[in-house]
Amino acid sequence: MFESRTTFLAAATAALLLSGAGAAGAAEPTVVILTQTGCQFLESENGVNHDYKTQSEADCNKINAESGAERLATAKPLELKPGKYIFRVTNRNVPYQLGFWLRDSDYQPGNPLHKLSKTSVSGGGLTLGKTRDYEVDLKAGEYLYSCPLNPTPDYKLVVKG
Repeated sequence: MFESRTTFLAAATAALLLSGAGAAGAAEPTVVILTQTGCQFLESENGVNHDYKTQSEADCNKINAESGAERLATAKPLELKPGKYIFRVTNRNVPYQLGFWLRDSDYQPGNPLHKLSKTSVSGGGLTLGKTRDYEVDLKAGEYLYSCPLNPTPDYKLVVKG
């Protein structure tokens, strides 16, 4: 299993570099590819597909209550440089609509000042097999990303530079 994780991480790193991750200061946004399966983002959990079978949000809430903390403990935060990014998110095999939400780690949706001063990019419409792009300009700091419709853990994103 370690070898397959290492192989996956090497392939994922190569894909990011080929998409321009090393050139975050370039005019064109860098593409970050994320794949959703039941209750998780594959890349965020070191490429391990837990193959969760879900039919609804309630299934993921139960799965995450049982395994979410352990999975997050082994997940490596995504590290990027400041710059413009497109998060290209795909619904690989979830039979209901998904979304994506990236925000500052301390973002509070009910705080009107955060809506003006903090980063929050979100959207839905990811039906089975669909891919959607979410564009964002990231500054140095800590962020979280997740899917509220296919409840996933809150994965960490660190921007340094």
